[in-house]
Amino acid sequence: MNVTGLAVVPPPEAAHLPRVTPELLASVLARYSRSNDGLAAILEKVDLDDPDASIDRILRFVDYGHASIGGLTGGIAVAVDNVSMWLAYKLFEISQMADGQESSTRYITMRADNLPAPQEIGLPEDLAGEWGGLMDDAFAAYQREFERLDAWAEENPEAVRYPQGAKPAVIKRIRKNYALDRARYFVPLATRTNLALVMTSRMWAETVKHLDSLPQTEAKTAAGLLRAELERLSPRLMRHSRAEDSFVRQAEADFDYSLAMGLSQLSVDNRPDETWVRVDAEAPPFLPEDQSAADALRHRHNRYGRVGRALRRMRVTFAWNNLAVAELRDLNRHRTGHRFTPLIQNGFYLPPEIDAASHRDLLTRQADLLRQLLERRSAAYPYALLLGSQTPFEHATQGDKFLYEAELRTGMGAHFRYAEHLSAALHRFYETVPEARDWVEEGAAEPE
Repeated sequence: MNVTGLAVVPPPEAAHLPRVTPELLASVLARYSRSNDGLAAILEKVDLDDPDASIDRILRFVDYGHASIGGLTGGIAVAVDNVSMWLAYKLFEISQMADGQESSTRYITMRADNLPAPQEIGLPEDLAGEWGGLMDDAFAAYQREFERLDAWAEENPEAVRYPQGAKPAVIKRIRKNYALDRARYFVPLATRTNLALVMTSRMWAETVKHLDSLPQTEAKTAAGLLRAELERLSPRLMRHSRAEDSFVRQAEADFDYSLAMGLSQLSVDNRPDETWVRVDAEAPPFLPEDQSAADALRHRHNRYGRVGRALRRMRVTFAWNNLAVAELRDLNRHRTGHRFTPLIQNGFYLPPEIDAASHRDLLTRQADLLRQLLERRSAAYPYALLLGSQTPFEHATQGDKFLYEAELRTGMGAHFRYAEHLSAALHRFYETVPEARDWVEEGAAEPE
C-alpha cells in the first residue's frame, strides 16, 4: 500500500494571488467570518512566510467543537495505491463528501500476484493456503470466461450492441468490454486497485478516524499511512483522526449485524431480483408544496439541468436484495444521502451467458471458506467475497438525486447489470410518481 498527497499549486495566471497552506486558508477564512475588515486587511496581519502563529491562534477553536473550521481547508488530494477493492469500497462508503475515482476492473491486473499477502489483511494463518488456492482458481475462471466470451462475441456480433457505423477499433473495444463485464463476477474483492480522493481536512480526519476504528487490519494500516501523509499538509487538524470510542462501538455493532446475517443467509445460488422503493413527498402544513413532479422536471434538457423543488424536497429510499459486489462498487460511489449494506453473500450472480453449473465446485469452496471465517468471527471475511457475491443494498436520498442516478446508470455506456437494477427501481418509483415518467430519460445502456 502506498499513500501520496498531492500539493495543488496555482496556474501561471494566478501566480500573483496570495498563497496559503490548507490550514492557513482555514485560519484566514475563519477570521474573515468574524471580522468586518475584509480579506486584504486580514492577510496583511499574516506573515505568509511564517504562518504558524496565526494558524495556531485560530485552529485551537477546533478543539472546542468548532469543527466547521476544518472544512475551510479546501480540497486536499491523496492517491492511495495497491489497496484491496474492499478497502476502496470502504473509503468511498465513509467519504460521503469526497470527490474521487477508482481504477476500473477493465484496466487493473487480474492475477494472483495482484493480491495482498494474507498477513496484510489479517487472514487466519491456517486458512491462508486455502484462501490463496481459491483466489488462484477464481482468477483462472475469470480468464477462461473472458476469453470464451470474447471469442463468442466476435463470432456473434449481433449479440453486442455496436453503434451504427462504428470503426473497427471501437468495435474491438466494445467487444472486449462485453466480455470483461460478464467475466468480472469471478474477480476477488481482495484484488488490488488504486483510488484518489479529494476532500477537506475535516473530512479527511473523520475518514481516517473511521478507518482506525474498524476491525480490519488493512483499514488500520491505511489509517496510519494516510495520517502520516496528511500531517504534511494539515498537521494540526489531523490530531482529530485517531480511533474514538463511539466509532469503535458502532463498528462492532455493524460487524455483529453482518456476521449474524451472513451466516443465516449464506448461499451460492443466483438470488432472484427484488426491488424496494419508498417515496415520501409529505410536506409540513406550514410549508406546503404545490409544484407537480412534471413541472419540477419539464425544463431540463438532460440530467444535469435544474430540477424543481417538488423533487428536491421528496425523500426516496430504494434497495435491492441481491446487488452483486461488482455493481456495489459503482453504486456505492454516489455520494448523496445514506448508503447501507451488511456486505454479506446471500447469493451469487452470474450473467446468463455463463453456465453457473460448470463453476459450482469453485463457488461451493468459496462459500465454505466464507462460512469458516464468519464462524470464527474473523474481520477478514470480506476478502473471501468475489465480485459476483450478492448482498442487500439500500440508498436513501432525495428525488432529484435518485432520478440523476437512474438516468446516469441506465444511460449511454452504463454496465448492463446495474442498468437493470436502476430500471427496476425507476419503474417502482413511477408507481408512486407516475407524472414523472414522461420527463425522465431512461436509457438502454448502449453501447456496452
